[in-house]
Amino acid sequence: MKKIEAVIRPNKLEEVEKALAEMGVSGITISQVLGWGRQKGSTTEIYRGKEFKTRLLNKIKLETVVPEEDSQKVKELIMKIAGTGNVGDGVIWISPVEELTRIRTGEQEK
Repeated sequence: MKKIEAVIRPNKLEEVEKALAEMGVSGITISQVLGWGRQKGSTTEIYRGKEFKTRLLNKIKLETVVPEEDSQKVKELIMKIAGTGNVGDGVIWISPVEELTRIRTGEQEK
């Protein structure tokens, strides 16, 4: 099994979520996060009519665990839908999962 974590633009979440569900991904976890990457997050924002610079950008972190054989398909799907070709599209990383245990049933997957 593989854990896929993707940090994407907030406006791409709905489309990515729908495509993953259609692909058969059985569950996802979504978090609102702040951060910066290679571009160092330098951007100008307007808050209450005042302009200011910020380094931390709003992003969405999507997490899911999938069978190893599906991990590349899921990664490619996220890249296709979340990608705009512009700086700040996000990042995906894939990690091995040794064990998954469902709390309610105690069912384990390895």
